[in-house]
Amino acid sequence: KFGNQKYQCRICKHQFAPNYVKTRTERKYPSCPVCGKASFLHHDYDHYSNYRCVDKKCNHSFFAPKPTVILPPSMSNFIGKSNFKRMRHSTHLVVTALTMFYIGKNSFRNIALMLNFLYNIHISHVTISDWCKKFAPIFHSKMISLMPSMNFDSDEWHADETVIKIKGKKYYIWFIIDSETRFVLGFHLSPHRDSPQAFCLFDSVKNLGNPNTLVTDRYSAYKIPAKAVLGVNHIRVESFKDDISNNLIEAFNKTFKAWYKTKQGFNSFESANNLIMMFVFFYNFIRPHSSLSYLTPAQVAGCKYSEKEQKSLLLVS
Repeated sequence: KFGNQKYQCRICKHQFAPNYVKTRTERKYPSCPVCGKASFLHHDYDHYSNYRCVDKKCNHSFFAPKPTVILPPSMSNFIGKSNFKRMRHSTHLVVTALTMFYIGKNSFRNIALMLNFLYNIHISHVTISDWCKKFAPIFHSKMISLMPSMNFDSDEWHADETVIKIKGKKYYIWFIIDSETRFVLGFHLSPHRDSPQAFCLFDSVKNLGNPNTLVTDRYSAYKIPAKAVLGVNHIRVESFKDDISNNLIEAFNKTFKAWYKTKQGFNSFESANNLIMMFVFFYNFIRPHSSLSYLTPAQVAGCKYSEKEQKSLLLVS
């Protein structure tokens, strides 16, 4: 068939072709994750496909997202400076303003007023606003470098979305949090509230750990992405009376909204994305939590650093 010379054994009469190279054709559909056999397309939807194992004994049904659905999350794209060089003011003053903004829940005008009273430094609130936005790439790169040292293999991950406003229009910010460490694993900012956004969020954090359960509310957009991307047990909370609730991430949303109130909305998508990323960094690495014995979520997750080293995280330049 392939033009290869055949030989036959004189003893057992077995025929073989030593020059024949087996070529395994790639399967059109993904293999069954249970038994490893081939699968066939059972149902095809807009954002994902439902496959079923060809083995009738296995008969496992699984979901797979379409490649065009999973896009990079907003937390992977930031615009700004990559260092503190060529600054008119000292780095210490910049970091002080950032800390007052992201931990103190102060507005830009209040920070400018306090710097004037405390240090007799006259700085425009517009300058402070610019500082709080343009240094996001620095802290994001620092966070990426520290993530491999942390462990997020916990019992539960919690996911939820909340509304913010950009130029008066509604946008949705999607968060996912580890239950044991209170660490914000990722976020995604989008003008839409549908399944592709959940696919995007879960795909960005699927390699960070192996949780036993994903806890969300009853919103249907989480159902298929939880099965297709994370592949874990999915608990959809029905009532506050349930044994397992989503109160953990609801409490985080309350903290986020308390900080967000001082902004009274954002001026652009890019600035909102940068500001939220900086808030998440301060929440994970700088701000101590009373529920964690006044440790940061990063320290509970296994990132070892002293109080002095914690302050030096702000001087990432």
